[in-house]
Amino acid sequence: MDFLSEHQPELLPGNRQLPPTQGVIEAPHGTTIVAVTFSDGVVLAGDRRATMGNVIAQRDIEKVFPADEYSAVGIAGTAGLAVEMVKLFQLELEHFEKVEGTQLSLEGKANRLSTMIRSNLGMAMQGLAVVPLFAGYDLDRGKGRIFSYDVTGGRSEETGFAATGSGSIFARGAMKKLFREDLTEEQATTLVVQALYDAADDDSATGGPDVARRIYPIVTVITEDGFRRLTEDEASQIARSVLERRLEQPDGPRAALL
Repeated sequence: MDFLSEHQPELLPGNRQLPPTQGVIEAPHGTTIVAVTFSDGVVLAGDRRATMGNVIAQRDIEKVFPADEYSAVGIAGTAGLAVEMVKLFQLELEHFEKVEGTQLSLEGKANRLSTMIRSNLGMAMQGLAVVPLFAGYDLDRGKGRIFSYDVTGGRSEETGFAATGSGSIFARGAMKKLFREDLTEEQATTLVVQALYDAADDDSATGGPDVARRIYPIVTVITEDGFRRLTEDEASQIARSVLERRLEQPDGPRAALL
């Protein structure tokens, strides 16, 4: 980063100039990402569909990545730029740890990601926005935390749960009714799959569990022990149990009125 900044700053992602265009540039977009805190940490999950206009561009895209041992990023927006931003973010955190001999604080990681998103504002104005969801385990506070962003890099810490992407409004509604402060890890992982199912039910850009192709949501858990991604067997077991219950209640579990 320092070398490029000094010798060829135009090669940095935020400094690249796009040719003038008319209308929105068509590129694959990632859609729905959800996160929820539980008693021992935080869960970050995402569906597997990428869209390009009204077409499904990819059915099994990966949208959730570890940032380091105790944090992760879920990407929504232009897939190519988002993946590149995540890789650069991973590299910066690794470089900081090697140089300083200690990890950057979770607050510092969230601030750095905010700066990277802001540097992409020029492309966002041309329709190539990147709006990630950042989650991690704060070793200093001993709990999981969630940070959401807007296209300008504005950062907000979310309490309990959060969602971003085209299906976020439906996923957030589901989590709002199901979330509790005392969730266990098993309940939290089930909750995010329920939320993604509801998002896919109402948003065509969000992909639900695909049993025929064996494509299930990516679900990650971050606790005091670090980052862990659920195996395909674990994710499929949760998804199948949700699907079985949906045969009885197509609209999902009911929350109490009072």
